[in-house]
Formats: sequence, structure tokens, C-alpha cells
Amino acid sequence: MEDAFRTLIEQCGEDLERESLKKTPKRAAEAFAFLTSGYGQSLDEIVNGALFPAETNGMVIVKDIECYSLCEHHLLPFVGKVHVGYVPDKHIIGLSKIARVVDMFARRLQVQERLGQQICDALESVLKPKGIGVMIESEHFCMMMRGVEKQHSKAVTSHLKGLVKEDPRTRDEFLRLIGS
Repeated sequence: MEDAFRTLIEQCGEDLERESLKKTPKRAAEAFAFLTSGYGQSLDEIVNGALFPAETNGMVIVKDIECYSLCEHHLLPFVGKVHVGYVPDKHIIGLSKIARVVDMFARRLQVQERLGQQICDALESVLKPKGIGVMIESEHFCMMMRGVEKQHSKAVTSHLKGLVKEDPRTRDEFLRLIGS
């Protein structure tokens, strides 16, 4: 990957012998490897057995999970917050595992719409909850830095299943608790 960044920098017209650019291909390759490290992770590895008996049927919410991903269309970042809520059936999951699932999928080339669906489907498959909701609010650098150049726009997507989708009261509770 280092060679690819070297070529890219040269194609921009830069001099790789310039002191501040000498190590840039290596640093860029390392950064890109980290930003796409989600491809090397699995859901089983992330969850690592952190399921516990549910002693509640109240909604569990983790909101404002910071999310950093790369748009697969332009390789530019999109950044925002992910909100996850679920109504347990038989199990709850360690709260940090929810954030780790978000990171696993965010650290792949993405579109926001698929990212939310992947998070929702993955957590549903592990937890088998009565209902689950995932909402993402993001700012996309491909819209901010180029193209339409709208610096203050946000994209909002939601993915709902089970009670969170079918029961208006449960859906309203989810939306109210995440502050939407």
C-alpha cells in the first residue's frame, strides 16, 4: 500500500524527496490500514461471549457513539454519531461491545445506509431482541469539501426491527430517549 501512496503523491505533482513528505507514504499506508481494519474483524471476535441473562425488559440505549468511516465513493471521511437501542428478550450485551460493533463496520469502506443496516442486523443476530433501532447522524466530507460544498448538512438514517418498528409507543420511546 505504501507504493500506492507514493504513486498517488507523485501524481499530485509533489516531490517525495521533500523532507516533510519522505515518510508520508508509510504513514498514509498505516493510517489507511487502521481506517479499514474492520475487514479483519468478526462479530464473534468482537462480542467474545459478552452476553448476559436479561433481567429487564426495559429498553437499553447507547447513544452518541462517535463514528468515523470512509465513503466508498470518494474515500473521504464521514463522521457522526450512532444511537443504538434494543428491547432485550433473553440476553443483554456488554455496552462496550455495541460501540465495538459500530467501529468494526465503520472501519470499512462504507455508505451510511449500509453501515446502519449492518449494525442493526449484527446486533439482532447476536441478541435476538424483541426489537432494535439504529440511528446514524453524519456529516459527509464528500458533500462538504467537494461537489455541492454544503458544510452544515447532515445525513440521518434509521434502521428499525421488531417492536421498535412495529409498536408506535416503543418507537417513540426510542426516538425520545436518543433525543430525536
